[in-house]
Amino acid sequence: MRTVWTVRTLAASAVVTNAEGQVLLVLRSREPEAGCWTVPGGRVEPGESLEAAAARETLEETGLRVAVEREVWSLGLPNGTDEVYEIHDFLAHVVDGDLVAGDDAADVGWFGRREMEGLPLTHDLLGYLSRSGVL
Repeated sequence: MRTVWTVRTLAASAVVTNAEGQVLLVLRSREPEAGCWTVPGGRVEPGESLEAAAARETLEETGLRVAVEREVWSLGLPNGTDEVYEIHDFLAHVVDGDLVAGDDAADVGWFGRREMEGLPLTHDLLGYLSRSGVL
């Protein structure tokens, strides 16, 4: 009998909205889902809380400092055959900073529902945003 091990990698993302009801999205330049738009986020570093990781990743990818409010959803995203990203997404709002694509983001911007419907989004992002009441 063969044992199959799956590595679980913790990740956190920030669902950042503005006064116009738009959502902050980054264009992924790396796998998984390179070339798709999504909310800013990434791996949790050792000893880091999920909330701190969401805020740090947002700053690194967008140049914006955010205040994290509450978790709005979590999901599992397979990465190959032996790894699963356990992603926790948190509602957040901008505290300060200048919007600029950084780290592994190829681009960054604010988008409303209508604009998002025409974008290549990560798997079911529009669904998560709708079901959570963000959009």
